[in-house]
Amino acid sequence: MSSEFLPTTRREMDALGWDQADVILVSGDAYIDHPSFAAAILGRLLEHAGYRVAILPQPDWKSADAWRALGAPRLFYGVSAGNMDSMINHYTANRKRRNDDAYSPGGRIGLRPDRPTPIYAQRCREAFRGVPVVIGGVEASLRRIAHYDYWSETVRPSMLVSSKADLLVYGMGEMPILEIARRLDAGEPVASLRDMRGVAYLLGRTEALPEHRFDIDPGDAAAAPAAANGNEAATIELPSHEEATADKIAFARMTALHHHETNPLNARRMTQGHGDRVLVQNPPTLPLSEAEMDAAYDLPYARRPHPRYTQPIPADRMIRDSVTIMRGCFGGCTFCSITMHQGRTIQSRSERSILAEVDRIAADPEFKGTISDIGGPTANMYKMRCTKPDVEAICRRLSCIHPKICPLLGTDHKPTIDLLAAAREKPGIKRVHVASGIRMDLANRSTAYIDALAQHHVGGHLKVAPEHTSDTVLTAMKKPDQASFEAFEQNFAKASQRAEKEQYLVPYFIASHPGSTVDEMIELALFLKARGYRPRQVQDFIPAPMDIATCMFHTGLDPFTRKPVKTANRLRDRKVQRALLQFFLPENWFAVRKALSERGRNDLIGSGPKCLIPATAPPEAIEARRRAAGEDAAPVHARDAGTASTVGYRPGRRGARPGRGGKR
Repeated sequence: MSSEFLPTTRREMDALGWDQADVILVSGDAYIDHPSFAAAILGRLLEHAGYRVAILPQPDWKSADAWRALGAPRLFYGVSAGNMDSMINHYTANRKRRNDDAYSPGGRIGLRPDRPTPIYAQRCREAFRGVPVVIGGVEASLRRIAHYDYWSETVRPSMLVSSKADLLVYGMGEMPILEIARRLDAGEPVASLRDMRGVAYLLGRTEALPEHRFDIDPGDAAAAPAAANGNEAATIELPSHEEATADKIAFARMTALHHHETNPLNARRMTQGHGDRVLVQNPPTLPLSEAEMDAAYDLPYARRPHPRYTQPIPADRMIRDSVTIMRGCFGGCTFCSITMHQGRTIQSRSERSILAEVDRIAADPEFKGTISDIGGPTANMYKMRCTKPDVEAICRRLSCIHPKICPLLGTDHKPTIDLLAAAREKPGIKRVHVASGIRMDLANRSTAYIDALAQHHVGGHLKVAPEHTSDTVLTAMKKPDQASFEAFEQNFAKASQRAEKEQYLVPYFIASHPGSTVDEMIELALFLKARGYRPRQVQDFIPAPMDIATCMFHTGLDPFTRKPVKTANRLRDRKVQRALLQFFLPENWFAVRKALSERGRNDLIGSGPKCLIPATAPPEAIEARRRAAGEDAAPVHARDAGTASTVGYRPGRRGARPGRGGKR
């Protein structure tokens, strides 16, 4: 029997008549009982399986008191930093501390430490020695092997080393966490779980590599070819942490090897030396079936923050009336971590399950009638799969749609079109928005889908992400070429005309991505001016752990070809690229003028139709320069990022900056 919320305190456990929880989930996020949050979905799955689950959200990590107050779990601790990597959550691309945290009450910062996973794991062991500790979530998943850490500018070891956890679960954790609970409940020691898919662990100094097999179930017709090909316990040895630290070519080789072992139907086990110990990463968990996806999302979520919170949580407002219809992405964009965490295989819910969730949302007395989003990592990959299971089982291609869409990929948009039509016809539903990212090269294959978007699911502006205009940069990103965006732009305009609506695209672009130089940014600025686009929100490239683009940023090499890739590593170069992307802002005038002059593009300074900036500085530019000269705008230095204590959120007050003698 489920409770409205999973307990978070000893008092709440006592009210349920529990003497002890079976599993305690420690999270760096506030507890929102909604299937968009890992702690909620994993906790509800365990609860449905008959286990007593408590959640310890954003505990005070400075001591183990919060852990002791809740009591020891009977089976294990499950530890996660939350829905995001903590360093991306805490810091901007310029390594400045962010002023808010969407996953905390009131948007306050300082409620979790930098890299909380190993700190939380330490507190678990400190509070109750001998209780198994399993780490997971996005942070642990993206840091499961040696990885480049942008904030410290070092190659850090696997998070297993710093956390000393018994197991690391990477990827989506539904099936692994249920298996861990069942096997520990049956009396197996935690060391015996090393034969599971989707886990990584450290061998002891004297332990030998076990001879586990990871064959696909021959009874699975779709996976039978892989089993027939003998997907045995073959093991790939990655360059060691020490080698990847000392040699950038070794780091690039490690990245390429690792990314080629992500298809769960043929991935092999990998090992990596860390000093005198060996990290072992087993093949990924198999994709969830439609029935398994439905089972996870059909559970009785309260769809609200826990009542312990008196302040609103920004993330709750963003996702409360949204519906996840699928997970995974076969796009393979080099700057995106979705594939490395959720996998390349699209896993979709049934239309029945999705519409049942729409009904639950509509029945909420506080619901205003608009579904804020119906999608997932992308808006239009619902139920798309490889049409040849025998080929899918042996494929090691990094993207199904780059450089060209694979002819074997099923790209039918009809399931998505039908689902959207059924959702907007539900009683109590006034509008259904599509806010997830649209893969434009796929959408261009379906006039009916673009028509449905324009007619029913766009509120005047549709956000899209062409990311750049340079073929060099787009190739480094593994994104479709500029012609694909221009085709979608025309298709959407025609669809809006047919719908008799005045609607516009709002394109998003990335500055400072590997492959992008000042020259590419100038061409992008000229494109924006010619089209009348003035992007107010700009994404600076952030090198996330384990991404292919991060390898390019760190090594200056394409990990697969080993060819050089130009990168903007210095902060001043990154600022120039951002200024060019927003050339129209007066405060960017001096930076844009300098960049244009240095590149011999003085023809773009003046009053001509193609000119990006006027010949003389506007008063706003002079004033902005004067303000900047009087302020200490230095970012957190690389050696300080992630080490200075976090200041609490104080609206309207600028906190003292670390590295300048200010106390945080």
